Amino acid sequence: MRKAVKNATPAVTPNVNMSVYTRFGDKGKTSLYAGKTVSKASIRVEAYGSIDELNSFLGIVLFKTKDKTNKKELVKIQNDLFEIGSALANPAKNKDKFLSEYLVKRVQSFEKQIDAITQKLPELENFILPGGGSLGSSLHFARTIARRAERKIVELSQKEDVNGEILVYTNRLSDLLFTLARDINVREKQKEIIWKKE
Repeated sequence: MRKAVKNATPAVTPNVNMSVYTRFGDKGKTSLYAGKTVSKASIRVEAYGSIDELNSFLGIVLFKTKDKTNKKELVKIQNDLFEIGSALANPAKNKDKFLSEYLVKRVQSFEKQIDAITQKLPELENFILPGGGSLGSSLHFARTIARRAERKIVELSQKEDVNGEILVYTNRLSDLLFTLARDINVREKQKEIIWKKE
């Protein structure tokens, strides 16, 4: 039996940070979670890339948001979008029952928020121009990114399987962002500008 070496240093694998760059994508290719290599110009990459863009822009919206309830909701939406982006990058998660059930509940929550806020807002009888204060304008812009992400997901769904609840979620999210934009502009006394045909 070997004697234990006094004060011996145990063999420990050094804690190495994962590199930001891999060089794998230098030729315009990327890997999906399932391991399949696709072009960065593929519609699937466009779809989850648009979700990532929306998530990043909501970070800017969060910076401008003072209302604690809205901040909490926006952070929750960011987490949702991370899950959705992950699902879009992994075709195998198309039939993820847990994600589907969760997104259904979130859509229901969005609809309750929209209805509650809308009751307090001036009745919308005309189209309004996107704008207002800094935060209101940013929420309107976030809405348009959500709409673009939705269009990309629709395009993907016409070629490959996509969890249908993701489509519903992105659709209703854009409605919520529009409503939040109107709400903050009213609260900040920013006048809504009605679209008028020249």
